[in-house]
Amino acid sequence: MQRAASSFSRSFVRLGSFRDVSFVQGQRLFQSSAIVYHGASDKNKDKPIVRFSFVDKENNEYPVEGHVGDHLLEIAHSHNVDLEGACEASLACSTCHVILPNEIFDQLEEPEEEENDMLDLAFGLTETSRLGCQVFVQEFMEGMKVQLPAATRNMAVDGFKPKPH
Repeated sequence: MQRAASSFSRSFVRLGSFRDVSFVQGQRLFQSSAIVYHGASDKNKDKPIVRFSFVDKENNEYPVEGHVGDHLLEIAHSHNVDLEGACEASLACSTCHVILPNEIFDQLEEPEEEENDMLDLAFGLTETSRLGCQVFVQEFMEGMKVQLPAATRNMAVDGFKPKPH
């Protein structure tokens, strides 16, 4: 069997738009495929664009834009804003905690009980705190400034910040 495998030591296969390069050396098989980036989804690309900004703890402002229907966490990640989102928008943490302006907060639906439970764990909770993964962009948010808290509490690993994908 080893001899048969070594005769295929360099085989190249092209499949559709993906590049699948296989190397068989002994019993090892290595593959590589096209890189696929995850960012803000295209599901709302036909909806209006809303421009606003995130403000970090040092008052640095990050202008962003997103489509109506996108949530704040995915917009932050697609613009490389440092908003953690450790649970990847599964409503299992509070690391995407944001502080909204009063006039924006007052126009939103009340948070669900699950969101309130996670907000109870958030660092620096305020009266206008929400989870970025639960706030969906609407046209009235044009020009808003979303404040990022001074810190987050990641219960999984203290200090670990996953890279958005």
